[in-house]
Amino acid sequence: MSENEALPSELTYTKEHEWTRMKGGEVEVGITRFAADQLGDVVFVELPEVGTTVTADTPFGVVESVKSVSDLYAPVSGKVTATNAELGDAPELVNESPYGTGWMLRIKPDDATDQGKLLSAEEYDALTKED
Repeated sequence: MSENEALPSELTYTKEHEWTRMKGGEVEVGITRFAADQLGDVVFVELPEVGTTVTADTPFGVVESVKSVSDLYAPVSGKVTATNAELGDAPELVNESPYGTGWMLRIKPDDATDQGKLLSAEEYDALTKED
């Protein structure tokens, strides 16, 4: 993570380096700055179709960078309600603004308590310092 960029405390995180934000009953998902920095320049993002059902802790898509290809993991179970179409033409948004315009998808969760199983910013920060 960039030294001068704080980890957003209002978000929750997964051990696989995804972040989540509650937005009107839906969970917005992206990857963290730490993950984006580890990947290097993102060149392609593969996301599920709107309407697809995803399951917590299982892959929902792929992010490809100049260094590697990595699975993206669903932080919660539910139905995909939106994907970030801009990433098709501009996958670099994941590197430029991972917590903003680089978001990946929105999920209508099956169980609102799934969100409570995720890591706080402090817990995620400690996890990345172990890596």
